[in-house]
Amino acid sequence: MEKFFWAFIIGGGICVIGQIMLDVFKLTPAHVTSSMVVAGAILGGLGLYEPLIKFAGAGASVPITSFGNALVKGALAEAKRNGLVGVLTGIFEVTSAGISAAIIFGFMAALIFKPKG
Repeated sequence: MEKFFWAFIIGGGICVIGQIMLDVFKLTPAHVTSSMVVAGAILGGLGLYEPLIKFAGAGASVPITSFGNALVKGALAEAKRNGLVGVLTGIFEVTSAGISAAIIFGFMAALIFKPKG
C-alpha cells in the first residue's frame, strides 16, 4: 500500500511541476515536454533517476521524464561497449519500442477518430 502512495505522490509531483510550467511560466506544451525529457536525462546522467524509480515505481517510470532517463541510460551503456558510436546506437536501441508504439497507436487512432485539424 505504501508503494502506491509514493507512486502517486512522486508522479503527481512531476505532473504538478509540468502544470506550473504551463500556468505560471506560460510555456507551451512542447516546451514543457522538452524540458521534462531534458530534466529526466540530466537526473539519469547524474545517477539520480534510477533510485527515484526504485522508490516510486510507476510514479517515476511512467511520466515523460523517464524517457529522458532511458535515452541517457541506453547511450551510456552502449558507449561503454562500443565507444562514441555506441552513444547514438544506444539511444535508438533502448527507446525504439516506445517510439514505434507511439507511431503505430497514433496512426491507428487517426484511422478510427475524426481529426479536428
